[in-house]
Amino acid sequence: MKYYLFFLLTFFLADCKPVDTKIHVILDTDANNELDDQHAIAYLVANSDIFLIEGITTNRTINGGPVEEHTKEARRIVHLCGADGQFPVLSGASGNYNEIVGHLQQPDYDGYAAVDMIIGKALAMKPGEKLLLVPTGKLTNIALAISKEPAIIERIKIVWLGSNWPDPWEYNLENDTSAVNPVIESGAEMWICTVMGGTAEVRTTRTEIKNRLTGLGPAVDPVEGRHGGSFDRLGNYLVNLWEHVEEVRSLFDMAAVATTKNPSWAESITAHGPRYINNAWVKQDNAPDSVVFFNHYNSDSVMNDFWEVMKKYK
Repeated sequence: MKYYLFFLLTFFLADCKPVDTKIHVILDTDANNELDDQHAIAYLVANSDIFLIEGITTNRTINGGPVEEHTKEARRIVHLCGADGQFPVLSGASGNYNEIVGHLQQPDYDGYAAVDMIIGKALAMKPGEKLLLVPTGKLTNIALAISKEPAIIERIKIVWLGSNWPDPWEYNLENDTSAVNPVIESGAEMWICTVMGGTAEVRTTRTEIKNRLTGLGPAVDPVEGRHGGSFDRLGNYLVNLWEHVEEVRSLFDMAAVATTKNPSWAESITAHGPRYINNAWVKQDNAPDSVVFFNHYNSDSVMNDFWEVMKKYK
């Protein structure tokens, strides 16, 4: 009898396929805007034991030039991370949601490459699983994907770096206010990492970046940096970016990625029916949708994890 049980167990285990426990994710970024996007990309790539990156998409915001420059910067960071060819990096929307949504049936609408990939990756998720979308710029690509293919709503979870909830304004939000309510009203699962009083608290300094990151990264073919110069290591390029800003900066986008890894690193509150109307947030408590807002970040916990993860580039 024991030999029969052993045979059954051996047969069962041999037939089992490994369970995919990684979080499937697409990062949607305005990478050429500041320098926090670059750290978010590097942090995400280095967390390969947790995340399976399905792609990186870009969008154009006020700063950083045309969308192609944002894509160029994202690809530069991916190259310096030694991750070329592991996932696509595609350009998304230049305009805003209201300008584009009426053209979605055209084959080459603004942002089609990114939007269509988001839709395809979401529809490919297994039943019961969700594709994590982490927009760290405006919400345009996400809103367009939902509008073009509502079937993805049940297959995605959105973690957006945006808003100063409950206060008005914020850079990512103001770059396309027309995209905000369509995403919330869709009913897709959504977290919002606030900026002021939230991810802005996750800070570091030029000095610490230089001390910790200089020389980190695999040796790769040299690339020209955003501010000129030639770089063959990720850490040296990140240090160079810091040489063009003030001593103390917040790593907003990296903190948003960290939220998906460990939401306990921030406080959270659930708001029912939030809407951005006439440049102000309002609540509609009878609405069926809700959003989880994150604020009051534990900067030490997030930054300590960032430093530890970045050691992988040694």
